Amino acid sequence: MERESMDYDVVIVGGGPSGLSTAIKLAQLFKENNLDKNICLLEKSAEIGGHILSGNVFQTTALDELIPNWKEKGAPLNVPVKKDRLKFLINDNLSVDIPSFLMPTMQNHGNYIISLANLCRWLAEQAESLGVDVFPGFPASKILYENDRVIGVLTGDMGVAEDGSHKDSFQPGMEIRGNLATVFAEGCRGHLGKELIQKFDLSQGKDPQHYGIGFKEIWEIDPSMHEEGLVVHTNGWPLPNDTPGGSYMYHAENNQVLLGIVIPLDYKNPHLSPYDEFQKWKSHSSIKKYLKGGKRLSYGARALIKGGLQSLPSMDFPGGYLVGDNAGTLNFSKIKGTHTAMKSGMDAAEVILANIKGETKSLDEKIKKSWLYEELYKSRNFGPFFHKFGGLIGAAMNVLDQLIFRGKMPITLNHPTPDHECLLPAKETKKIDYPKYDNEITFDKLSSVFLSNTYHEEDQPCHLVLKDANLPIEKNLELYDEPAQRYCPAGVYEIVEENGVKRFQINSQNCIHCKTCDIKEPSQNIKWVSPEGGGGPNYPNM
Repeated sequence: MERESMDYDVVIVGGGPSGLSTAIKLAQLFKENNLDKNICLLEKSAEIGGHILSGNVFQTTALDELIPNWKEKGAPLNVPVKKDRLKFLINDNLSVDIPSFLMPTMQNHGNYIISLANLCRWLAEQAESLGVDVFPGFPASKILYENDRVIGVLTGDMGVAEDGSHKDSFQPGMEIRGNLATVFAEGCRGHLGKELIQKFDLSQGKDPQHYGIGFKEIWEIDPSMHEEGLVVHTNGWPLPNDTPGGSYMYHAENNQVLLGIVIPLDYKNPHLSPYDEFQKWKSHSSIKKYLKGGKRLSYGARALIKGGLQSLPSMDFPGGYLVGDNAGTLNFSKIKGTHTAMKSGMDAAEVILANIKGETKSLDEKIKKSWLYEELYKSRNFGPFFHKFGGLIGAAMNVLDQLIFRGKMPITLNHPTPDHECLLPAKETKKIDYPKYDNEITFDKLSSVFLSNTYHEEDQPCHLVLKDANLPIEKNLELYDEPAQRYCPAGVYEIVEENGVKRFQINSQNCIHCKTCDIKEPSQNIKWVSPEGGGGPNYPNM
């Protein structure tokens, strides 16, 4: 098939904070050095920010460097944090307050409660004002190689039917070539980044990557219960001790609260449903009191990458770079990844400029000399402590590490087991009976997916590809009670029975692009690939 091609000096894949920061920094550097170079940024969502989901308490460190006058330029940072509150939930009614000085990395003075989606929309405006070509609705579906060097990407075909035939609306994808570099900023578990890590063995000598699934809802609550600028973090109930996650409630503007839970994907019990743990958490008396009489406005879920320093792959490969959570730059001890993602993109921009000037530079070496590396180093034991010792002892070890040693305890722990290998057989674990949804505080998956504004063209190839179509029934159902029907936060996977025969059904139109199935499936049998451009959730202000 003949395809059109477009040539740019630099191609950036992904319109999140790392990709946009790469674009802005590059455009600034090209202007400062009087270089006539062009930059293209591709985003799979129909609009910038449409697939962005994050808590988000935002640390401005990277933004201060990138756009020092961001306040004058109208960046959407409107709610400074006024108060931190940490709680350990004992059961559905009891909790104890944790003094904030015990967890210095969770102190948020100087940070802002924001919508990351809205910040990305603003960053895109800054990029475009500097001459960057920003193309939403164009997913990069394949990597272009030449002599084992990345030379760009191929955007997805449009108008392909489910059976692979071309509809009347068919439009072939385009080759977008990066003559100097292609930067992959797809976010957590990017399907092209995953390919690059495997092809170029970028994780050699590193721990396997580790992940969590993060949920988020936005509620409008009774004004008398709203405390603008309040940041609440909890751990403990309802999660078991061997699955130490964390929860949050941030009081934003307009009587809204942003709330959610992060559950590590190395959990062992295949009966566990992360979605239902989140709904159950909302019924805790200290949370429910805020939501009672309120209105749920939005819902979403997204995997986050939390392996940290021990799992960080090389970010250099022939022809380009990995940045942000496509590599895994989140600082887990702060539960923050936006400022670190932005910094990695800015560092990549400086490396690209140095290479243009003939000064051979490595992004890995550049990052090792930045505050980003120092943050990740201090946070390196946070996740392994919890995995090795569980919620209570792990928390105590982290207090010791962060409070006494300032993150420089003279040991470095490892977490060598991939998340997909952590499930135990269903017969060895306890079934979990989750309470019924009350449709006031807790809700079913399908009504939640409706709030995510998810849409996919139905007559298209399924973007959730099974390597072995028989494995879910022949192996996973018996061994793990097919966990996909529980770990998916959008009701994509079901076991249906017809005429006494069980069948694995994929409702791909429900997919909110969280990538959990690609991560947690025990046999790595599910591969997430990009659907037709613009498909997926459309988050207004997550």
